[in-house]
Amino acid sequence: MTMLSVNVNKIALLRNSRGRDFPNLCDFVGKLINFNVKGITVHPRPDERHVTRQDVLDLTEFLGLYPDVEFNIEGYPSEQFMELVLSVRPAQCTLVPDEPGQLTSDHGWDVFGNEDLLTRSLTDLRSAGIRSSIFLDPVPEKLVGVKQVGADRIELYTEGFAHHCGLESEHAVLEAYRATAVSAQALGLGVNAGHDLDTKNLGKFLQIPEIREVSIGHALVVESIQYGLESVIEQYLAICAGEETDSHYY
Repeated sequence: MTMLSVNVNKIALLRNSRGRDFPNLCDFVGKLINFNVKGITVHPRPDERHVTRQDVLDLTEFLGLYPDVEFNIEGYPSEQFMELVLSVRPAQCTLVPDEPGQLTSDHGWDVFGNEDLLTRSLTDLRSAGIRSSIFLDPVPEKLVGVKQVGADRIELYTEGFAHHCGLESEHAVLEAYRATAVSAQALGLGVNAGHDLDTKNLGKFLQIPEIREVSIGHALVVESIQYGLESVIEQYLAICAGEETDSHYY
């Protein structure tokens, strides 16, 4: 079964827009856990425009009450980011190649072009007992580099699949993701996925076997505004479990 990890950046962004602690991030995460979500993701950026450093500390303490819920922190491995991650020791850290002011993640790593940075960061994560994942485009040829720098998993950047879903090009694009996932698994790498996945396209993507985890935030929050949080979470969990669903969302 694929684990759903809910990215709560958009909830923090909503809170920050009014300058007060509403909605409270830990309260919202508590609701997700009550709905059987087993993974929480945050992406604290340098400008703290959504999730802040204090949020990471607060969520770490809060999730300590729920040992069966995994905390995934993603971000660019700057000195400040790595210091934060190593201090709180989440279950997983996903490294992404974002520039400081980037709106959202939009490409995977050039592994060989960043070999020293990735090797150093991944070694530190391993020493701290933190599972590592690196953001990657669906290009099987890059996997040799991923293995060399010492990552435990890859997270497939799925915007390309989401863009082609429902078009004639969908099959060819999905096959590129499948080939990358299968090759990664053959090398002993776990495979996660994320970016622009939603209740419409997730089931198709999970035709690829043994996807360990999907990280979903923006679409899930938008769908929850439209259809209600509990209903949307139930839908995602059913898709992740490979169950037949009768979604009325699209």
